[in-house]
Amino acid sequence: MKYNLPVFAALAIGLMSSASVASLKASELDKKTVITISQPVAVQGTILPAGQYVLKLQDVSSTGELVGIFNGDETRLIMTIHPLHAFRQQPNEKSDFSFYNSPAGQPAALRTWFYPGDPDGYEFVRTQPIVAAASGAAPAAARKTHARSPQPTVAADPHAAGG
Repeated sequence: MKYNLPVFAALAIGLMSSASVASLKASELDKKTVITISQPVAVQGTILPAGQYVLKLQDVSSTGELVGIFNGDETRLIMTIHPLHAFRQQPNEKSDFSFYNSPAGQPAALRTWFYPGDPDGYEFVRTQPIVAAASGAAPAAARKTHARSPQPTVAADPHAAGG
């Protein structure tokens, strides 16, 4: 009986460490990224108000790559997108976002998202916003101006998985 205790302890430690490795790999598989945006951002026609959001891949095994955008605590799926493939020559170790130029008074539109260290990313198609601009400017007037909206600040949470 005395000899079984060290074997049991080693087995328990092995199981606990394999569970933590599985959770780390799950974040890499779904590319979960927690972001905080400083002003509204359009994503394929849907305007996300300033706040915290979670981007992650959905059911990658059966339908290809779908990106789900959730509220900050992941209790509500806001939208699911089938993005285009994007590629970058030199990946870096942080989440990387780019935006389309937007007319003055319109929110910046998300163009690409790259997960840290990955040369393959996701490109989002630019479409007309579903929600009117917060500035109250008429869409036609906003299209005529050459001024551009400032780019939003996007901060990926370094403490969240995939940050």
